[in-house]
Amino acid sequence: MWSSLPSPRRLAWEVVRTWFVSVVAVVAGIMATTKVRKVLRGKRAHGFPITPPATIATPRGDATVYTYGDHVFGDMIAAIEAAEHRVFFESFIVKGDSEGHRFKAALQAAAARGVEVYVVFDSFANLVVPRSFFDFGPAIQVLRYPVYNAGLKPLSPRRWGRDHRKILVVDETVGFVGGYNVGSLYATEWRDTHLRITGSAVWDLANAFVDFWNMLRPEAPILGSGSDDWDPRVRTHRNVPRQLVFPIRNMYLEAIDRSTRNIRITAAYFIPDHDILEALLQARDRGVQVDIIVPEISNHVVTDWLSRGFYGRLLGSGVRIHRYRDHMVHAKTCTIDGSWSTIGTANIDRLSLSGNYEINIEIVDPALATHLEDVFAHDLTNCTELTRREWERRWIVSRACELLLRPLRPLL
Repeated sequence: MWSSLPSPRRLAWEVVRTWFVSVVAVVAGIMATTKVRKVLRGKRAHGFPITPPATIATPRGDATVYTYGDHVFGDMIAAIEAAEHRVFFESFIVKGDSEGHRFKAALQAAAARGVEVYVVFDSFANLVVPRSFFDFGPAIQVLRYPVYNAGLKPLSPRRWGRDHRKILVVDETVGFVGGYNVGSLYATEWRDTHLRITGSAVWDLANAFVDFWNMLRPEAPILGSGSDDWDPRVRTHRNVPRQLVFPIRNMYLEAIDRSTRNIRITAAYFIPDHDILEALLQARDRGVQVDIIVPEISNHVVTDWLSRGFYGRLLGSGVRIHRYRDHMVHAKTCTIDGSWSTIGTANIDRLSLSGNYEINIEIVDPALATHLEDVFAHDLTNCTELTRREWERRWIVSRACELLLRPLRPLL
């Protein structure tokens, strides 16, 4: 009788296989359903609220906040067209569409008039873009961050992580950083946040680009420069998997722990690890108001469902969750207590905070924080708040899907 029972190893295999098949089926169903919802959303979509660009004086120079792609792209192109000495351009995605060709033409024109132009892009993120698009000509130096970068060390954490950064530096006098990739879709259809800086803080962005380039292209290094500005109120934090350095996560943890009044987060993909989740819950326990804006439907639907796995505890503690309607919100921003702010490329998930190459600017400045709070309030006019009662009444099928997908959290 006992011999007819499956062995523990076979039983474990059957459990894993059943779970895997179920996950595939759930993901396929979610993607199909979401595709239909996006089509319906597109039919009813309206323009989302746009906060005009605003420039605020910070301790290390002027900072201009952008919330609409067409605005920031125009100023980025203008900066490239005004370049006299050197341009550093780095982007996770550069679409081969009209917007991508506009940037390419501006970079080529700068190189043609004698400007040193360096371009970095992530090959994996641009697999759907024709390779010929990235033929910039011999006058431009190009670094294609490879699809596979692990070499003979496939299990080394130093060798993984995508180049998720978006940086533009011109003549080390003006710099841009934030969530915007380059493409026509991002120019008008996505709600994102980007920052333009001038003054001494531009050095930090330039240095981040130089270090990344020299790490990947030691045979053709860029000569950087030093800086005598040590003002800690405007700091640039870089995640560098090759060095196992991930300061952006620590930046968030320290800032959240310092909060006394309010925390306002806008997150394209919100899958906090244990420590960040606990920090937010502890902030609520001491009376801090916590508001989070997330997409109602993002461009990565599985991420949406993994994010929902945290909603119960967040809502139960009094955290307010606001779902951005009809358009993708891709911003990665946070303000705390009307004093502290961060804008950058890192999402609040494992891939960004302990996996990818990322860059965020941390600014302690009440004027900038106040403006970002105004942006947050403006975005709320396009949001629907998820109530605890609504969440607890969700379908049992939804609960089952969340449970099945939960083991995927460490991967994202």
